[in-house]
Amino acid sequence: MEKTSDIDVFSLTKAQAEAELERLAEAIMLYDEAYHQKDAPLVSDAEYDALKRRNDAIEFRFPELIRKDSPSSRVGYTPGKEFAKATHKVPMLSLSNIFTDEDVYDFTDRIRNFLGLTEDEPLEIVAEPKIDGLSFSALYQNGDFVRGATRGDGVTGEDITQNLLTIAELPKELSEEPENIEIRGEVYMKKEDFFRLNQEQESKGKSSFANPRNAAAGSLRQLDARITAARKLSLFAYAYGELAKEAPWQTHYDFLQHLKAWGFPVNPEITLCRNSEEMIAFYHYIMEKRPSLNYDIDGVVYKVNRLDWQKRLGFISRAPRWAIAHKFPAEQAQTLLKDIRIQVGRTGTLTPVADLEPVNVGGVMVSHATLHNEDEINRKGIRIGDTVIVQRAGDVIPQIVGIVEAKRPSDSKDFIFPDHCPVCGSIAVREGDEAARKCMGGLHCPAQAVEHFKHFVSRDALDIRGMGDKNIETFYHKGWIKDASDILTLQVKHGIELPVMEGWGMQSAAKLFAAIDKVKEGIGLDRFLYALGIPQIGQATARMLAKEYLTLENFQESMAKAGDKSSEAYTELINIEGIGESIADDLLAFWEDSQNLEVIAKISAEMKVLPFEPPAMPDSALAGQTIVFTGTLTRMTRSEAKARALSAGAKVAGSVSKNTNLVVEGADAGSKAEKAKELGVKIISEDEFAELLNS
Repeated sequence: MEKTSDIDVFSLTKAQAEAELERLAEAIMLYDEAYHQKDAPLVSDAEYDALKRRNDAIEFRFPELIRKDSPSSRVGYTPGKEFAKATHKVPMLSLSNIFTDEDVYDFTDRIRNFLGLTEDEPLEIVAEPKIDGLSFSALYQNGDFVRGATRGDGVTGEDITQNLLTIAELPKELSEEPENIEIRGEVYMKKEDFFRLNQEQESKGKSSFANPRNAAAGSLRQLDARITAARKLSLFAYAYGELAKEAPWQTHYDFLQHLKAWGFPVNPEITLCRNSEEMIAFYHYIMEKRPSLNYDIDGVVYKVNRLDWQKRLGFISRAPRWAIAHKFPAEQAQTLLKDIRIQVGRTGTLTPVADLEPVNVGGVMVSHATLHNEDEINRKGIRIGDTVIVQRAGDVIPQIVGIVEAKRPSDSKDFIFPDHCPVCGSIAVREGDEAARKCMGGLHCPAQAVEHFKHFVSRDALDIRGMGDKNIETFYHKGWIKDASDILTLQVKHGIELPVMEGWGMQSAAKLFAAIDKVKEGIGLDRFLYALGIPQIGQATARMLAKEYLTLENFQESMAKAGDKSSEAYTELINIEGIGESIADDLLAFWEDSQNLEVIAKISAEMKVLPFEPPAMPDSALAGQTIVFTGTLTRMTRSEAKARALSAGAKVAGSVSKNTNLVVEGADAGSKAEKAKELGVKIISEDEFAELLNS
């Protein structure tokens, strides 16, 4: 059944639209809380904007379905309980967004139509870089700074007076000021201060910040202002709210000059435009300059310059008619390609990855991007040292879509593609017409671990319903699963994100988490050994191993001893039916790998591995006996004989040892019979074996 999220807005039925508006309201509220209150965005700006646009489009088509909690009627977020509340006498509203040059013409046309302006009448627009930070309000009374606040939900924010006081750029008093004025702007962190802060965080063993916006917001909203003071924050002022008397300025641009005179930092890139063409030209100019700026921006804000026109235009819903944000394509940016390295994918494909000068792409600081394959590098003419165009769309891994040839330096270098896997050293070849070069190391190559994850959750292993191949790949590429134990901690680590992911919902996520919880209650040793994906250990062999060793602790102890091939433990291992030297070698190689043992320990900490419980012992003379077959059987095949012995409760071994109870001798018996005689093990005929089966 097609999900409502996949249906075009104009194809939705009324019932589908109502359901979709409910989903969007829940998702956007969750994202707002993560972004504003926790300073930890769950999705890129582009994804968030797409959800808001879809919500607005559905509401436009079905106005009777607009919800009381509609995202279109909300501004910002509910203030956190940790801070005192601060009420804005003049609401701090948000802006509507546009995304194309054509939208700019539509915006100015709407202004002209609303005000009744002729085509030749001047319409001045102030264009300002849209700072990617945290909005603030600074209230001054009689020239003195008395209160700082966040935007909050637009009406009520958080009191951050002490924190705002730590920012050196904030004037503590104003000269020649109005009696009472509230200055608004954006607190941000310069890129150089952001990188310095992350270095300090890492040196202290603390988590680093994803981007400067998160760092600024997290620093400004500290309960202890001393922490804020220790982190260097900056600000730009660009608006006013509460004002005791009539403004002495007639235009927004004139107000910005007053801000400068009072000592507020005002963005030096702000430009006064006289028509749509100049607005668009500024937008493209600042987008090209964006990588070289020492602060993050995510678009341009256009504001009608004349204040009397602003007053006439007023507001619509949560945003002013006289201002709008022209957002950058969040998925693209220009930056320096510092180096190229090779990453091995889940199927062994060698993918060239670009190491980049960190750049904000779609709200995320991107340091790496895929270059696909060696042919793609050659086709695009990419060289180390180039200025490249980086693209990121939603959850897709960032990729380089082209170069800026005009910026190529003279010392740029070609990249030589390797012919061996950089992870395991195996030969990497191109088969037939394949564009990709692949590692021949198979699952021994750590980079191909995702195949183990698929096996780990498969029906015959852990059997986690809802965790199919596609979901495993999605979680892996999102970085949610780095080893098999991460599957068991999915709810703890990503219980918030999963329900609102595309294709998921609260119900489907809850079912998956319930399936994981059920598995964590306990799984038999045989299924656990099979789930590990050890080469050559299939279901039957895993069951044989479990039947032999009974508990994980006993199995691990025996494997540690069996590493010595002269040991009794090794002899016992290869004597198990179905375990030859080849399988034993793979099994021991897996168990001697410290990384594998670490993962097993983490899995065991999250999930019970239950002792193997063999079926109730049949009432048979062979129950509990260890049997070895040798020679050619005539009454039944060797496979049937083994199966019937197992059904009778016996164990079947591949070779004779002191633990063997019976050797069944057929025609042309060989060395096993001789070994049995040496050890004094009882030898019986095929007929005697049949009698024991029937006894």
